Parts: sequence; C-alpha cells; structure tokens
Amino acid sequence: MQILKIGSEAAAREFGRELADRLKAGDIVALSGDLGTGKTTLTQAIAQGLGVKEPVTSPTFAIIKEYHSGRLPLYHLDVYRISGPEDMYELGYEEYFFGGGVCVVEWAELIEELLPESALRIHISYGSGETDRLYRIETP
Repeated sequence: MQILKIGSEAAAREFGRELADRLKAGDIVALSGDLGTGKTTLTQAIAQGLGVKEPVTSPTFAIIKEYHSGRLPLYHLDVYRISGPEDMYELGYEEYFFGGGVCVVEWAELIEELLPESALRIHISYGSGETDRLYRIETP
C-alpha cells in the first residue's frame, strides 16, 4: 500500500493523466472516498490521459457511461445509487470489468465483493488543508 498526498486539483489531474499512461485493456480502477473528495476529477484526468475527447461527467443517474474516443475505451461507472450486487448483474457489469477497455468505478466500496483481485484500489480522503487529499493506493 502506498499513500500519496495530493495538494491541489492540478496535482490530482497530473496524477490521473500519469496513471492513464500505465493503464491497459482490462484494467479496473476502483475509487472510493467521501462525497466531494475528487473521484470524478480523478476519473476526468484518467480520461484525458487516455485521449478521450468528449466531456466526462459523473454518471450518477445513468450509472454507466462509455467513451470510445481515446486510445482505449473508458467505462465509467458510478455505483452510488445501486442497491446491491444484484443490480450490477442486471447492468451486465462483467462486460465492462472484463471487456477491452479501462473501467473506472466510483463508490467501488459498495460493490467490493464483485471487484477482482487485480483491481487497482484508490481510496481518497480529505487531507489537512482545504485542497489536500490523501490517496491510499492498493495495487494488486
């Protein structure tokens, strides 16, 4: 496990773009953390690093958004509103988790039992300053 202190939104975006450079087809990035800690901001930076051209917004109500304009497809899931693993089965989550793109899951702690061991887990928490964030990174 690694803990990174991210001091600004710009630093979070840089981290996300650099992470995207290392991602490959089939990778899952599982994001967790309180509301407002920057899960969507990090996802947007990953999308930018993958070369996604469309604006990336939180799929809170849609649950899943797909982006195909980057070097790999990006599947962005926000599972905050699902009521359990059964909902994930109905959504066909396996197509995204085991497909040919990168899957980023916000609120991943809600479906922990469905995440493969190979998922990169990043828990984001508030730091000591207003813009500080702590990224607890668990690599497979």
